[in-house]
Amino acid sequence: MWCYRGGSISTEPRINDRIRVPEVRLVGPSGEQVGIVPLAKALELAQEYDLDLVEVAASARPPVCKLMDYGKFKYESAMKAREARKNQAHTVIKEMKLRPKIDPHDYDTKKGHVVRFLKQGDKVKITIMFRGREQSRPELGYRLLQRLASDVEELGFIESNPKQDGRNMIMVLGPHKKKTEAMAEAREAQAARKAERQGVAAADEAAPAKETAAAEATDATDAEVTEADAGEANAEA
Repeated sequence: MWCYRGGSISTEPRINDRIRVPEVRLVGPSGEQVGIVPLAKALELAQEYDLDLVEVAASARPPVCKLMDYGKFKYESAMKAREARKNQAHTVIKEMKLRPKIDPHDYDTKKGHVVRFLKQGDKVKITIMFRGREQSRPELGYRLLQRLASDVEELGFIESNPKQDGRNMIMVLGPHKKKTEAMAEAREAQAARKAERQGVAAADEAAPAKETAAAEATDATDAEVTEADAGEANAEA
């Protein structure tokens, strides 16, 4: 945000000596209401607690200030904003192009991509491209689009019906699953795969120890049998 003089307008709250009012409504470190106190007293308390005096409601009369560790507050706020941006769901429209006389193998491949996009919670724009004499047979494209929509109906629905656009025919499929749900399921699946890999690694590490213990037990049993046989032989003698 810029002012008319060309300088930026700071959105940072005023803290400590930058607060220029005779008195403030003070909030303590734990959120307790201290009441209206002179600015000098509020700054003195901030120094005692080894905290900052931060103006949290400048438009109030008098302004509301809170005692806090401002550096820690800024760091935690930045981390929360970063996490919120990471979890934010952006609507994405993928595009898939087909020919009216597409062969079965290519159709299956293209359909697989559409399935993957819908599972991710994305919309898919399907474009049928007509060339030459194909333009006189729009029903071929319409039937292909209807077939594709039927094949993926468990994952998506027709959000925009097929319509002619010049030499192309376009249809938009929308996912049944919201983007946020798809992202959450993807994270859960990733965590499950990671846990499974860790479990397999732990089992592999434990296997040699088990084999060693089993071998030692076998050796001990063999030794006992040998001793027993020797004892019997001595007794017979």
